[in-house]
Amino acid sequence: MKKLLSVCCALLLGGAAQAKPIEVASPDGRLRLTVEVTDRIDYTLRDGDDAVLGGEGLALRLADRTLGERPRLRRVSRSSADELLQRINPTKNAGVRNRYNAVRLDFAGGYALEFRLFDEGAAYRFVTSLPGGIDVMEERVRFTLPEGSEAWLSEVGGFNSMYEEPYTLRQLSAFGPDGRMTYLPVLTAEPSGRKVLLAESDLRDYPCMFLRGDGRGGFTATFPRVPKEYGPKNDRSLEILSEETYIARTEGARTFPWRVAAVAREDADLVRQELVWLLAEPAAERDWSWVQPGLVSWDWWNGMRLTGVDFRAGRNTESYRRYIDFAAEYGIPYIIMDEGWSASTTDVFRPNPNLDLEELVAYGGQRGVRIILWLTWLAVERDMERLFGQLEEWGIAGVKIDFMDRSDQWMVSYYERVTRCAAEHRLLVDWHGSYTPKGLFRTYPNLVNYEGVLGMEQGARCQPENSNLLPFIRNAVGPMDFTPGAMLSAQPEENRSTNSNPMGSGTRAYQLALYVLFEAPLQMLADSPMAYERERPSAEFIASVPTTWDELRVLHAVCGKQLVVARRKGVKWYVGGFTNNEPFETEIALDFLPAGRKFRMTSFEDGVNADLQAMDYRRRVRIVDASTRIPVKMVRNGGWAAVIE
Repeated sequence: MKKLLSVCCALLLGGAAQAKPIEVASPDGRLRLTVEVTDRIDYTLRDGDDAVLGGEGLALRLADRTLGERPRLRRVSRSSADELLQRINPTKNAGVRNRYNAVRLDFAGGYALEFRLFDEGAAYRFVTSLPGGIDVMEERVRFTLPEGSEAWLSEVGGFNSMYEEPYTLRQLSAFGPDGRMTYLPVLTAEPSGRKVLLAESDLRDYPCMFLRGDGRGGFTATFPRVPKEYGPKNDRSLEILSEETYIARTEGARTFPWRVAAVAREDADLVRQELVWLLAEPAAERDWSWVQPGLVSWDWWNGMRLTGVDFRAGRNTESYRRYIDFAAEYGIPYIIMDEGWSASTTDVFRPNPNLDLEELVAYGGQRGVRIILWLTWLAVERDMERLFGQLEEWGIAGVKIDFMDRSDQWMVSYYERVTRCAAEHRLLVDWHGSYTPKGLFRTYPNLVNYEGVLGMEQGARCQPENSNLLPFIRNAVGPMDFTPGAMLSAQPEENRSTNSNPMGSGTRAYQLALYVLFEAPLQMLADSPMAYERERPSAEFIASVPTTWDELRVLHAVCGKQLVVARRKGVKWYVGGFTNNEPFETEIALDFLPAGRKFRMTSFEDGVNADLQAMDYRRRVRIVDASTRIPVKMVRNGGWAAVIE
């Protein structure tokens, strides 16, 4: 598709303090955004004739003035784009269509607001052209929604968070300013049936946005302030003793983060859209071919409680050789060495005395398996360049960095400094204890995953009731390190997960389907080598599932309840589906297959007793073609997975 980008018009307004409403429509004409400039700046987003979102009082309060108060509009310029972008590490489609209409409002005083309207939603951001540096005291907006709206929130009591909260569905009229707040993304549901996903993108050198209820059915924005003074806390973090009065000290000439609203007329729209990626800064033109996504065998969830071996299991050379052997046998390109591989959490230039890292890197190299090392953010910050140089010299593939638990300006900038430095040393990055994705994964393709999710490492706390929302909310903004792969499955009320016998809630087929449903260029196998070897058919299916994709089809979607998708990689198709605590039956058409050919489909389905014993499943092989329709039946908290080749 050829790129089309043009400035349609520029209107000089001669310093008018007030102008008639300014409108822009999505390329398909269904969404319309109206901006009103009076003594403040407001906008209304409509789908057809219905208002779906409003933004009131858009402003940046600086130390010496407020941009957006009594604005004087100088110029309105319009532009559009229509291009097909090839995505590095694609998690939906190899090509992403970037099609929008835009309007930019330039104001007296060295600032502008830019709005972009896609068929899938809208976004706006501030742009400043001020000399020197500025202190941003606050960014203001009140988001308004139709009366009777509700929202799925990730509620927290403060800005310090591991970003692993379960979703709570709240009536927005009861979400008041004196209560808790929520981090992004937030999914709102309107009485009309539409949903709006609120998110942010291109977050750089600026804090994350949080939202508070305003008690009137809307939200106001709030942000963590910049830390001023630190004190010791523990081996992996620092205590913030005092804060500055501002949320950001930054360059006066810059763009600010995009405030994103994805509009879903049907729930499948949430799964298909890629607005956060589209609005992020593109990756630099350089060689990224060394970034190789894939599956990774993980030691922490299963506690390295190895059986059937003649050595003492633990963070030692023999145990990790066992993980490498398992990964090599199943074609898994990576293993992670989690906490305990190093001499201590603070001394990360030496492995512990029971672990010969040099030998393991060499052994893995012979078997086609590379090593990713776990680190605390504090250990990385203390000597980043020297540490990453050492890891590159050792032949390490990447780093899993943990326990940031903050999203103020300093910490957001830390993410970028680390990811950039890692790229210079050809290291992959997997962020744990992290905030949710804000677009940096496009800017730096070596950033292959984020946690920021209530995932399976939380044991029995991780249940399908929450997990089935993830494709529509958390995974809708970027990669997600959920850490699936439990071979010991249980219905939620029977999950008795322990360190030596970890369990996953949902059926076995549910667990296999997560590898097709959840998006992560670096995807974990959380269970132990022995657990997979005892369940070889399941393990072989998991090991066959790609972590990047060429094409996505959403076959059925009801937010938080059921989802069925088909994904293509090369000539193979994979299908995955899950349901909530209610059994579910549907029929899927395989009309996405090429016509005139026969294919073999291997499926993993809930067994007849899987609602009682979640381990019960059956494996079926059948011949199919593009005219085939497949009945899909899932028990409560069940799933369905298949490969078609």
